[in-house]
Amino acid sequence: MDQQELLSILALKKAPLIGDIMAKKLIRTFGSATAVFEQSMREIAATEGIGDKKAQFIKATDLFTKAEKELEYIDKEGITARVYYEDDYPERLQYCIDGPIVYFEKGNINWNNPYTLSIVGTRQITSTGAAFLEKFIAEIAPLKPLIISGYAYGVDILAHQLAIKHDLQTIAVVAHGLNQTYPRNHEAYNEQMMANGGFVTDFWHTATFDRKNFLGRNRIIAGLSEATVVIESAAKGGSLVTADLAAGYNREVFAVPGRVTDKYAVGCNELIKQSKAHLLTKAADIPYILGWQERNTGVQKQLFVELTDDEKLIYRYLKENEKELLDIIAININKPVHQVASILMGMELKGVVKPLPGKMFMLA
Repeated sequence: MDQQELLSILALKKAPLIGDIMAKKLIRTFGSATAVFEQSMREIAATEGIGDKKAQFIKATDLFTKAEKELEYIDKEGITARVYYEDDYPERLQYCIDGPIVYFEKGNINWNNPYTLSIVGTRQITSTGAAFLEKFIAEIAPLKPLIISGYAYGVDILAHQLAIKHDLQTIAVVAHGLNQTYPRNHEAYNEQMMANGGFVTDFWHTATFDRKNFLGRNRIIAGLSEATVVIESAAKGGSLVTADLAAGYNREVFAVPGRVTDKYAVGCNELIKQSKAHLLTKAADIPYILGWQERNTGVQKQLFVELTDDEKLIYRYLKENEKELLDIIAININKPVHQVASILMGMELKGVVKPLPGKMFMLA
């Protein structure tokens, strides 16, 4: 992108009272961010929704001084700035009316992954929630989805760690600048995060952690993904806000149910009861409801497909027995049920097996 245009985008981003929606309107009206600043105050004020006060902020003399400092930091640290109308801006985020006009990222991020999930939940994750999340990531791993979360305590950091464990790309969307880490002790995971994905924010490097930044952060978490999964939540919490934002973007929401007496099941149960979220009990619910299997050409049987040793065990067993229950397959090949379910999902995507009603499987 032209450096002057990027500088103008940054300056517009910094203008007080000019949010992303209004900034997009100005750019659309005048043709570019650079052109916005070339207009007279009267012409800017005449734009619907602007007026004299906001026009004065846009014409403030210090906006470009601040923008130049941010651009200098971006260049120095090797940070990528993504502008909303550029081809390399994530497509799903482009569809969000309040998506940032520019955001910053660092790491090793591939936005072309067709399967993208945001995983959110309480900072006080329970042992039950942690066990479900561990099993969920293990079973969904064969699809190689991109896992997005917020790098906070509890559900967030566990989702990132499990993604890395299963060699999945994972992205942390943070509520502050990229020159810092919050919580501080999560710095221990930064190197792995950078190697397996990275960090995203639309806050400048001068922005420190502030709770009021969470809403802005959560809209990006919801906007980047095809679906948002809520693992555990109390009656109120940021994960419920993210779920609402995702629904507002016409994205699917999934929630893990829990006992009505459990504090951190209340939020999820309410989402399900109010039909704001699909009930999530197993990883296979995700590709089934989102239609991932139909979209994946790997569902059609591949010639000379390569199988892992575990897949060969299952293949030989099904070849001898025609069709069998998941639990019985697990017993006969001496593997845990959740592990066999994950292996079968991978085989299904390779077109080797197909599922039948009642957790039955047979060769394709």
